[in-house]
Amino acid sequence: MLKKVSAGLLVLVGFLLVVGQISAQDQFYRGKVVRIIVGFPPGGGYDTYARLIARHMGKYVAGNPTVVVDNMSGAGSMISANHIFRVAKPDGLTIGHFIGGLFLQQILGKPGIEFDARKYEYIGAPAQDNFIMGLHKNTGFTSLQQWIAAKTVVKFGGAGFGAGTDDLTAVARDVMGLPIQLVAGYKGTADIRLAFNNGEITGITNSWQSTRSTWRNELDTGLVNIVLQLATKSHAELTKHALPGDLIKTDDGRKIFQAVAQVHGASVRPFVLPPNTPKERVQVLRKAFMDTLSDADFVAEAKKGNIELNPVNGEDLAKSVQSVLQLDKGLVAKLKEILR
Repeated sequence: MLKKVSAGLLVLVGFLLVVGQISAQDQFYRGKVVRIIVGFPPGGGYDTYARLIARHMGKYVAGNPTVVVDNMSGAGSMISANHIFRVAKPDGLTIGHFIGGLFLQQILGKPGIEFDARKYEYIGAPAQDNFIMGLHKNTGFTSLQQWIAAKTVVKFGGAGFGAGTDDLTAVARDVMGLPIQLVAGYKGTADIRLAFNNGEITGITNSWQSTRSTWRNELDTGLVNIVLQLATKSHAELTKHALPGDLIKTDDGRKIFQAVAQVHGASVRPFVLPPNTPKERVQVLRKAFMDTLSDADFVAEAKKGNIELNPVNGEDLAKSVQSVLQLDKGLVAKLKEILR
């Protein structure tokens, strides 16, 4: 009898502790504003994902806070990544959303990085990217074979190393031997799209997840022709477009490409919290994030906007980032030469 009472008491105590934690978070978040700081200007893929999530996430956080988006662009989103790490308070009210390629730049020793990706708290990612390479119709090339045969140098726009627009373009140039001139310095994919439309550049490397929504007009009118998938496996919507395959001639080249494609895949769209954010708030926001991504209204809005969802939870995202940070030293040295 005593054992049954003790067991029941333990269950009751555990229940009360959980209720107490929920109540505490409810009290903390009630009437508050949660800010998602996006490392790129409005109009691009990162901003689009963040604003969609912000419109729905508050109802899944105990206390129903208001969720808003602020843009802090610059240096390929490095300014915002540094801000989340060094300036933002670790109170669960500030979320960062910047490009995950910066994790690779950390181990490459990129100047200006002031964060240690091992110390962020990871909430999750809404999608895993598959990158494509596209050419402006004014180039006259509608296929990869035409471009390679002509050996015409094409200008591609970039936002800075750490972004897939730059990292994968540089790999395509140096590992695959494609005739490319990389023009860096654009603030984000929205500015790259404007430059493409104006004819300043005639090539793009961009995630399909972003392209299918924010480049819809260019795709529908044929202004951009997809000529190559920069991925390790084909996306279900892109099976008619080639993968790198025999363009990569060496084992080292294949390893380099696979590493960079991974960086810009599962970990490319991270939502993170500052280091030392209380664990209970990390868990609240992790759960709210994943609940948001399965919300019926959210999914319907994403579908309407051609926004692909292929989420990664916080725990798996953290593991993915850790794997990037443990890259072989020899591979890191070769990448430094490519992403110089």
